[in-house]
Amino acid sequence: MLQNSVIKNIKLSIYIFLLVILVSCKEKINPSPVPPTVADTTFIRAADMSFIPEIESTGTLFKNNGNAEDPLVTLSRAGCNYIRLRLWHTPLDGHSGINEVKYLASRIHQQGMKLWISVHFSDTWADPSNQTKPSAWQNLNFNSLNSAVGNYMSTVATELQPDLIQIGNETNDGFLWPDGKLSVNQAQCLYLMKTAIDTVRNKLPQTKIMLQFGGITGSEWFFGKVQTLNYDYIGISYYPIWHGTNLDNLKNKINYLSQTYQKKVLIAETAYPFTLGWNDWTNNIVGLQNQLIPGFEATNDDQKNYVLNIKSWSKQSSSCIGFCYWGGEWISFRGAQATDGSSWENQALWDFNNNALPVIGAFNEN
Repeated sequence: MLQNSVIKNIKLSIYIFLLVILVSCKEKINPSPVPPTVADTTFIRAADMSFIPEIESTGTLFKNNGNAEDPLVTLSRAGCNYIRLRLWHTPLDGHSGINEVKYLASRIHQQGMKLWISVHFSDTWADPSNQTKPSAWQNLNFNSLNSAVGNYMSTVATELQPDLIQIGNETNDGFLWPDGKLSVNQAQCLYLMKTAIDTVRNKLPQTKIMLQFGGITGSEWFFGKVQTLNYDYIGISYYPIWHGTNLDNLKNKINYLSQTYQKKVLIAETAYPFTLGWNDWTNNIVGLQNQLIPGFEATNDDQKNYVLNIKSWSKQSSSCIGFCYWGGEWISFRGAQATDGSSWENQALWDFNNNALPVIGAFNEN
């Protein structure tokens, strides 16, 4: 009996050994396939809502179908998937500072939308004509300024946790002038941008990084200068009043930039009027018939048609990954007699009675 037991154990050991070899060989001959890398196909349907806290502080209510409704709820239910917020370093009135932006970011996340931060690197508006350093950084030498940029971006990344972040806003000629003026101090500008980008990469590896150019003319010069930087998306602003009323020029430029620099393009800012009228005594940016795109009148329907056209073309394009409507919340909130009210109320996403316009429906996924 003992001998039979030993023989059985030996046979069992040999069987297990042969089975292991067979399985090992099979795995080498037919290895498990590696799952393919899935491209990020998320199409961005965004709106910049930076004015919301300031507007709400006056007691102004946004409406939907005649009923008061949080504008973020309205957008989320309509299909908007990203909200863009500007960030100023030390604004005089606190609006668009990091504390207010953090508060608004929490509301955005509560509605299931993603956060897009536009870091202006200034205490106020930064754009192609204005890139003023924060007052706290005015007297820093270059090395100290670079350190301040790194520390600031570390704080921004940690506190806000954005899904998408811009290194500067409409940085056509760089940022943090004069130190980071691209046409004058190219090496310094790229160094500062690299510091900001590297900080975000280290803190938030999954966050997408964008560089934004205001307009389409000259954009190839800018993106040619910054092509050594490790960013994800090309961002451009497109407003018919400033950048031309020919949509084909916009489409051609987007295709050119994407193909030349091998990056997806975002229409980072755009807007269109639903009327040429006004709702306060603050001069509007758009108010003349010749500022409109042929075929798109200043009506409720054509405001929506404009956004639908942008969305439809962008979704069909292999070059564009989405759009952002700017100033949609900037209704006339200081009263009809205000001369310091809104210069954009006729391009908002809410009408002169603060009721959501049909264009809201253009943010849906389809």
